[in-house]
Amino acid sequence: MTRPTATPPPANASCKKRLEIVALDSVPIVEPGDDLAKIVLDALVVNQWTLATGDVITITSKLLSRAEGRFVDLSTLDVSEDAERLARETGKDPKLVELVLRDTKAISRKAPNVLVVRHRLGFISANAGIDASNAVPPNVPPGSGPWALVMPKNPDKTAEAIRLAIVEASGAEIGIVITDSFGRPFRVGSVGVAVGVAGVPAVFDQRGKTDLFGRELESTITALADQIAAAADLVSGQADESRPITVVRGLTFDIVPSAASQLLRGSNSDLYA
Repeated sequence: MTRPTATPPPANASCKKRLEIVALDSVPIVEPGDDLAKIVLDALVVNQWTLATGDVITITSKLLSRAEGRFVDLSTLDVSEDAERLARETGKDPKLVELVLRDTKAISRKAPNVLVVRHRLGFISANAGIDASNAVPPNVPPGSGPWALVMPKNPDKTAEAIRLAIVEASGAEIGIVITDSFGRPFRVGSVGVAVGVAGVPAVFDQRGKTDLFGRELESTITALADQIAAAADLVSGQADESRPITVVRGLTFDIVPSAASQLLRGSNSDLYA
């Protein structure tokens, strides 16, 4: 396995034989300007959950986007020539394509009804992770829209701010993983992935350890934050479940500086760019 683009600090992690994932009830619909750390802490109280060191809180990226007011009225966008051309090639709405391009570093794949790009944050996803299905902001003026919700500005930075606020309030050393659902190029369906990480190691480098038979591991790097996101995604759901925050218990890990960028292959090692 190729090294992550940013080499993480050495860290240890393990999982007990029982992993517990609990979705928090009574999470309100997030509006621009809301304090997400307070929303998490209030939900913990309502759900009678006391945090312990080693817990990981997962939060869907849409909550961050909503709190940051990352709504875009597509009707207000001027469409560039590049967006018009891509819209013709893909059959997509030119205004949506324009919005995709504004958050895009490079185009990875394009085909009828397909536009896969390298997002400004570095990950590769369809339509730059934009949600155009259920993105209406509160108190919209009549006749505006259609609306779209773009990815958060800096999920890693926001994850760390939320983590520090919760650690201060609870006294528990925890991790935060910001999640989203991505498709895969060679497998059907979407899975939860980490787009923001704080506290918990994004990757767990096990090279140099030994396997059951005493052989040294030479290439084993575990995408720990992605594993947490995928597990939490089962509980959060991807439809109308309204369970955007979960608590994962059963992990042991070093509290280290971490970032979702540590999970990304650089363009020089991306075999499918």
